[in-house]
Amino acid sequence: MASAPSRPMIELTFRGILLGGLITVLFTAANVYLGLKVGITFATSIPAAVISMALLRFVSTSTILENNIVQTIASAAGTLAAIIFVLPGLIMVGWWQGFPYWTTAAVCAVGGILGVMFSVPLRRALVTGSDLPYPEGVAAGEVLKVGAGSREGDVENMRGLKVIVIGSLAAAAYSLAASFKFVAAEAAKNFKIGASASGVSTSWSMALIGVGHLVGISVGIAMFIGMLIAWAVLMPIFTSGVPGELDTVVRTVFRNDVRMIGAGTIGVAAIWTLLKILGPIARGVTSALAASRARAGGQSLDLTERDLPIGIVAGVSVAMLAPIAWLLWDFSTGGPVHDMPLTAIGATLAFVVVVGLVIAAVCGYMAGLIGASNSPVSGVGILAVLVVSLMLVALFGHSEDAERTRALVAYALFSTAIVFSVATISNDNLQDLKTGQIVGATPWKQQFALILGVIFGSLVIPPVLDLLNTAFTFQGAPNAKDTALAAPQAALISSLAKGVLGGDLDWSLIGIGAAIGIGIIALDEILQRTGKLRLHPLGVGMGIYLPMALTLLIPVGALIGHFYDRWAKRTANPEFAERMGVLAATGLIVGESLFGVTFAGIVAATGSDAPLALAPESFAHIAELAAPVAFFGLVWLLYRNTKKLITA
Repeated sequence: MASAPSRPMIELTFRGILLGGLITVLFTAANVYLGLKVGITFATSIPAAVISMALLRFVSTSTILENNIVQTIASAAGTLAAIIFVLPGLIMVGWWQGFPYWTTAAVCAVGGILGVMFSVPLRRALVTGSDLPYPEGVAAGEVLKVGAGSREGDVENMRGLKVIVIGSLAAAAYSLAASFKFVAAEAAKNFKIGASASGVSTSWSMALIGVGHLVGISVGIAMFIGMLIAWAVLMPIFTSGVPGELDTVVRTVFRNDVRMIGAGTIGVAAIWTLLKILGPIARGVTSALAASRARAGGQSLDLTERDLPIGIVAGVSVAMLAPIAWLLWDFSTGGPVHDMPLTAIGATLAFVVVVGLVIAAVCGYMAGLIGASNSPVSGVGILAVLVVSLMLVALFGHSEDAERTRALVAYALFSTAIVFSVATISNDNLQDLKTGQIVGATPWKQQFALILGVIFGSLVIPPVLDLLNTAFTFQGAPNAKDTALAAPQAALISSLAKGVLGGDLDWSLIGIGAAIGIGIIALDEILQRTGKLRLHPLGVGMGIYLPMALTLLIPVGALIGHFYDRWAKRTANPEFAERMGVLAATGLIVGESLFGVTFAGIVAATGSDAPLALAPESFAHIAELAAPVAFFGLVWLLYRNTKKLITA
């Protein structure tokens, strides 16, 4: 007697949507607060997956796919909160005094929904049809698989779960010790080189070791070369003869000069990357159209191949243009844009669509390369604000009228905010779809879930921003208090808009970066033809643009992962050994992410930047010496324990 076909697992449920929505609201609020208060945000996909599994494991009908939907919805919290990199600029330039609720929510929502739509055709090109590592997507998928397998008593998954738990405890333990001030959270040393200066820095982040292991040696080398270009070449050149206190000079030159060069490198690398993936994107769109025709003809597709129908994607994308046009019209009332509204708003809509599509592809590629959390979306924001500002200069020219210029700067920032919402969600969506591919999820259900996450996150961002503006204000704003928040990315993007529209931006820095990018692209093509290691141009650009504190440990983690994989290939079961290494790296990301959520809540509750500090300031020197010993000691113990579990 033939066995009955198995019923498909439940996936999109009301309880999953409700749980994902609650996590999104809480994590979005925490991320906005933490991002503006202490300058960092935390990734939310993995913590959401862990929380979902912990709560839904008591429900007998829950499945791995339902947990995946919860993390997909909640992932919007970590990404949409990045709107803080642009919107506070409207306060800084004195255009807004607060954050109008429905306007702010609408900017986040329409941009985020467009980001989802734009990234749908990219799934086939950049997820199923590519070998990009997607470190966070892989980590989230492995967490879900191990959690489901351990629930069913699978021996290998039980071992995997143990590795994840040990890695999580190691990462959380170090983060907790750092918050107690028993060990340093980061290390930095600036130094003189004759009449010049440079520096070395790192944040003692276990998650960066995990990311490095997952992205692999090629990306790690590319980022390391980018760091060398920034700190061994550019910093000594641009600090030569600059007067002032050492730390101030290094910080100022990196922020104002080197990062702009990095943005130029990222820009050229992004254009090149886009040109190289145009073919796969076109094939992805063709495949999506073919799938849509097949479904319309009654043909059944595998669940894992069912995206949102391309007709719905196109229809929703076009429908979003109407509210965007209204938002632009309403925002620009009384300003110079209304001197020629059809031309200006029409050009801005074209900017949102064209630049939004480009950014969706580039951000998706960057997320696949090094992960959504480490992807420099603020660098993409820089390129976007430059484009829209140049467009406004072409339409309206430069003006001696300061108020007219200020109105155009505000319009440029508002337009960039919409595109930035597209960028942040595209940066995240493909990571989620990679997780879905690993666990066998239905893409259209994930895409619908992310739209819900965008809406949930959009509703909570405005009041949190308003609360922070009222309580602290922002540095550089007309009403700034002593407690003003720095919001450095928003300050940089605002200054760029003012520089372009005011006619005093130093374009030579962007040009130097572009020249470096062209050189790296040429070298990468030569290496590719010789069959050697790749030198990813975007990886090099990110190494230049991002602070060394955020990137130095990624190449270290990549090197650790490289030697671990070489060991794994010599074991009796190489595939299992390599997977256990992935799970060890995943544990480091999980532990630090969960601690980040907890710490954000404590910061919000206490209003203190260092609410858990126990050690006195006099202990700081000992904490700095103890940090590398404790950090690498824990990493060594984790990998040693992983090898023991494999060979036991």
